[in-house]
Amino acid sequence: MLRFKILASVVPLIAAAVFARSEIGSVSHPCIALGETNVELTSLFWTAGVQVAFTDDPATATVRVQITDDADAADFVVVDDGASEESGACQSNAATRLVAISAQPGEGRPLIYLSKDGPADYRIYVQSRTFSQREAAALIVGARTGHRHLQAASL
Repeated sequence: MLRFKILASVVPLIAAAVFARSEIGSVSHPCIALGETNVELTSLFWTAGVQVAFTDDPATATVRVQITDDADAADFVVVDDGASEESGACQSNAATRLVAISAQPGEGRPLIYLSKDGPADYRIYVQSRTFSQREAAALIVGARTGHRHLQAASL
């Protein structure tokens, strides 16, 4: 009976470890490279160094991100045709910053207001099969390190 209890308690842990490993090793999450640092979205919120949330109320937002139709007017541009052509373009390494999108706002967590209207802290242009506008906004806000605008973001 004791063996059965031990087995019953270990099986869920093994399943969770296998699931977590497949999520962490997956390259299907949107990712950007900023110099030597990669910024990647993760669905595993407990592994994320930065968590962001979204709001429909501009008065409660801590960061405003404007969606623009003009790539030249944007601070951050995402244009792609799907999977990256560059081998290893965004492989996880020690400098990878993981960002998670939270369903709820929290203490100290950036709260993003995403709209087509200004004023805005960041302006983004997104034409992508792999990035949504929300994901691009989460990446740009998660990537900032005290700078108002990012200087060298690339796919």
